[in-house]
Amino acid sequence: MKAKEVIGQKEIWLRLKKMVDEERLPHALMLCGPTGCGKLPMALALASYLLCKDKQEDGACGQCRQCAMLRKWEHPDLHFTFPVIKPSGTSSDYKPYSDDFLKQWRQLLAKNVYFSFSDWLETLNAENQQPYISVKESEELARKFSLKSSQGGYKVAIIWLPERMRTECANKILKLLEEPPQQSAFIMVSEEPELLLDTIRSRCQRIDMKRIDDGSLAQALVGKMNIEEDDALRLARLANGNWLKALDMLNASNENNLFLEQYQTLMRLAYARDVRRMKAWSEEMGSLGREKQKRFLQYMLRFTRENFMYNFRCDDLNYMTANEEAFASKFAKFINEANILEIADLIERAIRDIMQNANGKIVFFHLAVQMIILLLKK
Repeated sequence: MKAKEVIGQKEIWLRLKKMVDEERLPHALMLCGPTGCGKLPMALALASYLLCKDKQEDGACGQCRQCAMLRKWEHPDLHFTFPVIKPSGTSSDYKPYSDDFLKQWRQLLAKNVYFSFSDWLETLNAENQQPYISVKESEELARKFSLKSSQGGYKVAIIWLPERMRTECANKILKLLEEPPQQSAFIMVSEEPELLLDTIRSRCQRIDMKRIDDGSLAQALVGKMNIEEDDALRLARLANGNWLKALDMLNASNENNLFLEQYQTLMRLAYARDVRRMKAWSEEMGSLGREKQKRFLQYMLRFTRENFMYNFRCDDLNYMTANEEAFASKFAKFINEANILEIADLIERAIRDIMQNANGKIVFFHLAVQMIILLLKK
C-alpha cells in the first residue's frame, strides 16, 4: 500500500518515512487521532514501506515480491492483532485470538482500508458481544516474534484498538515491548489511548494525527466517489475531517438519518409530555445493540450542541446537513444557556451507563423523562 492512498496526512507520512530512512524508527509506535482520520491506513502504509524491498519516495513500490504478498495482506512477516469474539461452537474457556478471524479481517481490508469499529462488529456478526483482545493474543505474538523473519527484514505487528486488551494480555504485551526482538516494529492504532496501561503508553512513541483537512477530503471525494467539486467541499466541511462520516453522508439511507428521526421523536414526545409513547421509544432504543446505542447518544450530544450554536446565527459555527438544519430552525430555541450544560451531562451519563452494561431500556427512559424537565428551562 502506497502512502498516497492515505487521504491527506502528508506531514505525518513524511515524519514516519524520515524515521525509517534514517534508521531511527522506534520499536513501538502508537498512532492516535479522531475517528476517520486514517490511522489504520497510515499504519498499513508504514508496514508496507518497512517490508518493501524497493522503497519509493511515496512509499512501497507496489511491484516487488513483498508488495505482491501485501496486496492481499498475506505477508508472512506482517501480523495483525484486533478485538474478536468467541467463535461459534467453542467451549466457554476458549480464548479467542485474531487468527480465528484473519480471513474476515483480510476481506474487510481488501474491501476498504477505511472502516469503523461498527463495520468490524458487523463483519464479526457480534450482535451484543463485546470484542476484546485476550491473553492468547499476546502469547501468539510472543511466539511469532521469537521466530526469524521469513523474508530477512522487519517483522511488523499492527495492533488495532489496543485499549480493548484484557489486563493479563496487556501485561504480557508490555514484556514484549520491554525486550523487543531485533528489527521488530509494533504499530498500535488507538481510538482511546487513555484507557491503556501507563506503562504501555510510556513504551510507545505517540504520533497524534489530526482530522483530515477539508481540501484533501474534498479532493478524495471528487476522485474516489466521482461527485461535483462544490458538493464535495460542502460534504468535507460537514464531515469535519472524518472520511467515514463523509461516506455516510453520501448514502441516502445512512445511520445518521435514522438517528435524526429518533432524536426528533424524542424531543417531540418530551415537548408533548407523552410518557406512554416515551416508554415505547425507550424500549425500541433499548433493543438496539450496545454499540449502536452508544453511537446514537454520541450523535445526540453533537446535534444538541449544533442546535445550541444555531441560535447564534453564525454559519461558520454550525456543521449540519440540510435535514438537520430544517429541524434546528424550529427546535433550536429550546436548547439554550439555561439547559445546555445539564442536557450534555445527562447524555454523557447515559453513554457511561451504556458502556457499563446498564439496562438500555431503563437508561433511555430515564433520559427521556429528564428531557421533559430540561426543555422547560429558559
